[in-house]
Amino acid sequence: MAKPQNSLTEIQIAKRIKEGRGQGSGSTYKPWLRIHEVPSQGLSHRIYSFKTRRTHHLLSNLELGVFLTLDWMGHVQDIREQYPLQRDETIEIASNNGIKHPNIRGINQVMTSDFLVDSSSHKQFVIQVKPLSELKNPRTIEKLEIERRYWASKEIPWYIITEKELNPTVLDNIKWLYSSQTDMHDYDQLLNALSNFEFFCQQHLQMKLSDVCKSIDREYQQDPGQSLADLKQLMAHRLIKFDITQKFKELRVKDIKFYQHQLVEGFLNVANQ
Repeated sequence: MAKPQNSLTEIQIAKRIKEGRGQGSGSTYKPWLRIHEVPSQGLSHRIYSFKTRRTHHLLSNLELGVFLTLDWMGHVQDIREQYPLQRDETIEIASNNGIKHPNIRGINQVMTSDFLVDSSSHKQFVIQVKPLSELKNPRTIEKLEIERRYWASKEIPWYIITEKELNPTVLDNIKWLYSSQTDMHDYDQLLNALSNFEFFCQQHLQMKLSDVCKSIDREYQQDPGQSLADLKQLMAHRLIKFDITQKFKELRVKDIKFYQHQLVEGFLNVANQ
């Protein structure tokens, strides 16, 4: 995804390298960019993954859609977002091919790929997320060419994904789930809602989730719509997981997954980092 202009000085670049940005894997990976470090466009997300056991930093709804799709796939083992490219190598590639390297105020900036993915079936591959509109920009194409050649030199497959390649249901689900998402403050209330859903769902595997919500509201004498709002938060924070490519309105109990309580405790410890 196109990053907002956020120039770093040589001192700041050296500091991030010393901090281990772009290093590690799984729960120890540190992205080069975090959402509070770039100008906000109102579309950034911090999402906890039970697969990697850490919070991921995503800079757009499109990045979020790709991430959630990857995180659902069984063969995907690790997802490293905002992955930095070796600056000396990208500078050399740019120079050898007559392309201007990304440079702000005289400082060659560190380029990043949106996702470096480890897969049991495809080894490693890289994804750059771009809205179709950005591919009309000649300068964007030049920077993508630097990135493409960088990964080609390492024999790692590299792909561009736009909104055209992403399942429209994924985007619809994201708009619904995250339209009013707020950071959790009352963990006890949310975990209580999680317990209510888990208990009720164990007995109604074929029931639609929308009907489950209505039943829980009646059972616990809640305001109509309260359970749906709780379910939305539980899914948005991924305490309940479902295939993001399926339409929410069609989901049944058998289509969702409840995480074990020890994993939920890990979420509570990590999600606010």
